[in-house]
Amino acid sequence: MRPPCDPSKFVAEAVKNIPPSGIRRFFDLVSGLEDIISLGVGEPDFITPWHIREMCIHSLEKGQTSYTSNYGLPELRDELTRTYYRRYGLDYNPASEILITTGVSEALDIAIRAVVNPGDEVIVVQPSYVAYVPSVILAGGKPVIVSTHRDDDFSLTAEALEPAITDKTKAIVLNFPNNPTGAIMQKEGMEDIADLVVENDLFVISDEVYECLTYEGTHVPFSSLEGMKDRTVMLNGFSKAYAMTGLRLGFAMGAPDIIHSMMMIHQYSMLCAPITAQVGAIEALRNGKTEMERMVREYDRRRHFIVKGFNSIGLECCNPRGAFYAFPYIGETGLSSSDFAERLLDEKKVVTIPGDVFGEAGEGFLRCAYAASLDDIRKAIERMGDFVDGLKQ
Repeated sequence: MRPPCDPSKFVAEAVKNIPPSGIRRFFDLVSGLEDIISLGVGEPDFITPWHIREMCIHSLEKGQTSYTSNYGLPELRDELTRTYYRRYGLDYNPASEILITTGVSEALDIAIRAVVNPGDEVIVVQPSYVAYVPSVILAGGKPVIVSTHRDDDFSLTAEALEPAITDKTKAIVLNFPNNPTGAIMQKEGMEDIADLVVENDLFVISDEVYECLTYEGTHVPFSSLEGMKDRTVMLNGFSKAYAMTGLRLGFAMGAPDIIHSMMMIHQYSMLCAPITAQVGAIEALRNGKTEMERMVREYDRRRHFIVKGFNSIGLECCNPRGAFYAFPYIGETGLSSSDFAERLLDEKKVVTIPGDVFGEAGEGFLRCAYAASLDDIRKAIERMGDFVDGLKQ
């Protein structure tokens, strides 16, 4: 008889050391519960606009179910080139400087793997989306954390960044508008960071998936700064702006050498993004502006409401200028972020995400998505107010 086997010994050490997503943990906790109000999901509560869905349906009816080029449909890349030139004056070659991916998550993974060698240091600005640090680790890199703070509205400063740069630093991961804080960057501050990038010969991976959800000022792509186009790979997608999360479509824009290297990984792991989603994305870029702007206006209305609501119940909340997250401070309650979020869920049936899952700089805060109806936001704030009042007794 052959001896039994312990499959766990075959699991790679890098994977063993990666913690599970703190966001998904809270999704699992609410499974099967009733009367739940969720401010936890980072997903639009809008349905993908009909004209986009109609084009997807029509493509299926025409039998468009084949593979596409590894780089993605030429028509989609052409449309992205026109869109970014029109918006920002950025000129990307659709044949060699754009790669269509299966969501921005894949774009992030292969961008880091295409750039990072084992032992390279990669600066991750926190609080940040939960995938950045694990992606660096899985590529064999060493994440180096630079924290942002509410005193600076969670924007990154060159003064905070410079001490983290060493002779081993290879790249910086930026995310503005930011998940989870809603922070944006002003052009002046970005120029200071660009100077450091050049001085230290660094590369920038800029996740700009919340680009279109900028409520105050104008979004400035990092690659649009002087000298930054060849030093930056810009990641973006269709999930947030066009409510296309389940269609899993993203893209990367950068120098030909970087995009080709990303494509080499992409072709062996994913091959190509789904053609149906790509057809829908073409329609979104061509005719989706009106619906996108309507959704953004509604997010903006909710933004003002939720910030006012948090401040009224004693939870200080900075004004998020982008994305669809508020990041109220709960440190004065005496509870940790995780304890607050878990008790709030247990006692008041409101789902939020503890700030510490986005890094140590997020401790003392909650991420609350206002991608929910005004009625749900109102009820959630009322319940949270009752919860906070109960802590004072």
